[in-house]
Amino acid sequence: MKPIKVGLLGIGTVGAGTFNVLQRNQEDIRRRAGRGIEITMVAARNLERAARIVGAGAGACQVVDDPFLVVDSPDVDIVVELIGGYDLPRELVLKAIANGKHVVTANKALLALHGNEIFAAAQEKGVMVAFEAAVAGGVPIIKALREGLTANRIESVAGIINGTTNFILSEMRDKGLDFAEVLKKAQELGYAEADPTFDIEGVDAAHKLMIMSSIAFGIPVQFDKAHVEGISTLQADDIRYAEQLGYRIKLLGITRRASVDGVEGIELRVHPTLIPATRLIANVEGAMNAVLVEADAVGSTLYYGKGAGSEPTASAVIADLVDVTRLATVDPYCRVPHLAFQPNQMTDVAILPMSEITTSYYLRVYVNDQIGVMADLTRILADAGISIDAVLQKGTHGDARTDIIMITHQTREKNVNAAIERIEALGSVVGKVIRIRLETLS
Repeated sequence: MKPIKVGLLGIGTVGAGTFNVLQRNQEDIRRRAGRGIEITMVAARNLERAARIVGAGAGACQVVDDPFLVVDSPDVDIVVELIGGYDLPRELVLKAIANGKHVVTANKALLALHGNEIFAAAQEKGVMVAFEAAVAGGVPIIKALREGLTANRIESVAGIINGTTNFILSEMRDKGLDFAEVLKKAQELGYAEADPTFDIEGVDAAHKLMIMSSIAFGIPVQFDKAHVEGISTLQADDIRYAEQLGYRIKLLGITRRASVDGVEGIELRVHPTLIPATRLIANVEGAMNAVLVEADAVGSTLYYGKGAGSEPTASAVIADLVDVTRLATVDPYCRVPHLAFQPNQMTDVAILPMSEITTSYYLRVYVNDQIGVMADLTRILADAGISIDAVLQKGTHGDARTDIIMITHQTREKNVNAAIERIEALGSVVGKVIRIRLETLS
């Protein structure tokens, strides 16, 4: 059988890894796929660099600077999109689909914003769009959610899905350093981009979470409804206090089924989160990723590994290439649906507003150390229907002020918002209340 021909859009870190791994392991990949897989065209801005990567061992691989030459080539069967971003990749992917080509992409931002349009176009044209590499790099979480757990009703997905922020939080905890200092180190080591905004503000994690939520619950992608907070304002004091209370702080993406006043909905949120230090996911350190899935039949499953990097992500890209190669001749209606559920079986269950989610909270209040402060705080919380699970008081500022840290029992976010507003209005309170959500997980 003739080899399947692949056109590669972009040959940066992941593109180079994909090319190299495919070359190195081509015999094993051919045996698994049932036929050879060859990259025959590469589109790149830097033709000289691309030619060096492709080298003499690539046979008849053509290097071009116009990506539309790849998606329009009659000799390309699968287009692999590794450019990143929104507008140009959307145009290229839709053009490839219109030309009857299958698509593999690692572009989580593209799918989180334009996935509905792309999947609909692919369904109409009878081609596949594969995207294992878009979430958690080499960790096969998409396949697990979409295929491995297909017998289950999935209840929740919670994950450390951004290695940059996990590295920063691990360093802040281990070395007691401030955020800005650790971010600079992360940039020097190559864990953080020169412009790290998408990572440190939670946007990258939210893109990935939206994809997982759609697969887990059979809902359309709707990124604009996600609640997104990052770690840029997180303080070393809070990481230290959390540790003293038996918790660690991680940037989590959380999506779960929930019921508010008898109405079913889906939570979709990214934010710093306290997790009990005894939990496995709390001990995921450095730039590693981990995703915890709760499902009715199988219970809790944890997926762990490298969430980024050249060859870990290339592993996922090539796994998609093998899947597409195996299934290219299968009737489109017999293939695994893009978002796990058949397109006519997607649900319109609502994404819950953040004000309606229920969880526990870490609250840190910086106060003048005077009689009656604690009574004021507990009264305000009680008025809002919030009970306290633990209290820690720390006079660490060398003046007549102190930090009061409280862990609450579960309550709705809107109750905490109302209480915080009243607390900040107290004359004894200095500055803003620090609020970090808490999840026990499994």
